[in-house]
Amino acid sequence: MILTDTHTHIYSEAFEEDQDQMMQRAIANGVTRFFVPAIDSTYTKSMYEIESKYPAHVFLMMGLHPTHVKENYKDELKHVEEELRNRLEGNGKKKFYAIGEIGVDLYWDKTFLNAQKEAFRFQIQLAKKYKLPIVIHCRDAFSEVFEVLELEKGEDLFGIFHCFTGTLEDAHRAIGYNMKLGIGGVVTFKNGKIDTFLNQIALEHVVLETDAPYLAPTPYRGKRNESSYLINVIEKLAVVYQKSVEEIAAITTQNSKDIFGI
Repeated sequence: MILTDTHTHIYSEAFEEDQDQMMQRAIANGVTRFFVPAIDSTYTKSMYEIESKYPAHVFLMMGLHPTHVKENYKDELKHVEEELRNRLEGNGKKKFYAIGEIGVDLYWDKTFLNAQKEAFRFQIQLAKKYKLPIVIHCRDAFSEVFEVLELEKGEDLFGIFHCFTGTLEDAHRAIGYNMKLGIGGVVTFKNGKIDTFLNQIALEHVVLETDAPYLAPTPYRGKRNESSYLINVIEKLAVVYQKSVEEIAAITTQNSKDIFGI
């Protein structure tokens, strides 16, 4: 049984003391594919280091996280462009498999809303240039994210709506923009709500994620999350969809291959 964590920050400072042990726990639990989103330029070196340590398991993204869109965001976007150019236009074997995580976050700060939308759209256009999927971060910003997606919609727009926490209507709208729904620990929360309607969404539109070290599933809620806990997410989905864990694993891993091309 192969499990795919489509969104995990395994280079995070939260894993400084036990990164290797954390990775081994995940692999022992069947999680053998780790898709790793970018945050900003300060994390690029750490991302490359974890990729070098686990080349058969780790697949990197490149992008600027919306909460890191600040006064210097144009410099950060130049960094994203340069890293994409270096890896995707050269003859090297190392690649990026998505542009992410990108989007809009109005939970912490609304100061840079216009810059966030500008950065989001610019990075979508980079994804189209390189024929890559996008991985969307959306917090308290569904209308703003959908506004940008509407401007960029088309067959060349596709990807994952990471950490999906919206309504059934939001889910259908996201799928309409060629997005899979990234489902993680929130589906196990008593007040998470998405478990009440998720079975109305075909499993072909779902991928699994942890967002480690954040959003640990029940029974670890409030503690540090890690990719090995993906098993708790898949066990919840087995109940929601009334399918075996093995069937959920097979379908969601295939969905991840359809998105990332690997």
